[in-house]
Amino acid sequence: MTGDQPLIEVTDVHRTYRRPRVSLTRPGRAVAALRGVSFSVTAGQRFGIVGESGSGKSTLIRLLAGLDQPTEGTVRFRGQRVSGRPERQLGFLRRELQVVFQDPMGSLDPRMRVRDIIAEPLVAQGHPDTAGRVAELLEAVGLPQEAAGRFPHQFSGGQRQRVSIARALAPRPSVLVADEPVSALDVSVRAQILNLLADLVERYALTLVFVSHDLSVVRHVCDTVAVLRAGELVELGPVDRVYRAPEHPYTRELLAAVPTLRGALARFTTRTAEEEQP
Repeated sequence: MTGDQPLIEVTDVHRTYRRPRVSLTRPGRAVAALRGVSFSVTAGQRFGIVGESGSGKSTLIRLLAGLDQPTEGTVRFRGQRVSGRPERQLGFLRRELQVVFQDPMGSLDPRMRVRDIIAEPLVAQGHPDTAGRVAELLEAVGLPQEAAGRFPHQFSGGQRQRVSIARALAPRPSVLVADEPVSALDVSVRAQILNLLADLVERYALTLVFVSHDLSVVRHVCDTVAVLRAGELVELGPVDRVYRAPEHPYTRELLAAVPTLRGALARFTTRTAEEEQP
C-alpha cells in the first residue's frame, strides 16, 4: 500500500434495518441507520466520528470492524473488501484493527483475571510469550504489575478502561477504534484516559478512529472529524476548522449544546494528578 492510498475506505455505505412486524397486517418498518456515507482514513490519522444518539455512529463502527454488513456500498481495509466477506475471511482485519468499547465492565469477562483478559487475543493468535507482553502493556497503560492477578470488579471504571485498552493493544494492531471510551467516566478520569490514548497512539504509531457525541472531546485527540446526523455525513474536515467555523447548522448545534472539557483538561494536564490506585 502506498502512503497516499487510504487505510480505510468507506464508499456510499447504506445500512437499513427492518423493525419486527407489529401485527399480521402491518409489516415491520424499514429504518435507515446510514445513508450514503463516504470517507477515507489514511495511516497515522486521528479520525473522529461525532453525532448524537441515533446518528449512526455505532452502526458505522460495526461496519468498519466487520461485525455487520452494509445494505449497499463498500468498506475496504488496505484495499481489501471487508463488506460482504464471511468471518472466516476477515483474519487480515482482526489482526490489524481492535476496538475499545464504551462499557469496560460489559466487555471484560468478570471470571477472568486481568492477565488472562489481556493475553486472550494473543493466545488466539498463537503468540508464545504472553506474560512478557502483558507486563509491557500494564506498564504502558499505567497499571502496576500486581494488577495482573486481579479481577475486573476490583478496579474502578477508569482502571477497567485501562485494562480494555491494554487488551486491544495486545496483538499489536495498526488501527485502534475507540467507541465512546470516556463517556461513562468522571470528568477528571476522562481527562486521564484521553491523554493516555493520545500518548499510546503516538507511542505505537497507531491510526485512531475515535467515536464520541462531544466535539470538544474529539478536538483533544483527533485531527479530522466527521459529523453524522440521522445516518448522513453532514460535515467532514480538519477538527480545528470544524470547531472554529462549522459549516453545517447541526454541527453548530452540537458545539452549542455540549459542555466543554477544555477547562477540566487544562486543570488535569498542567499539574501532576494523583493516578488511581488499584
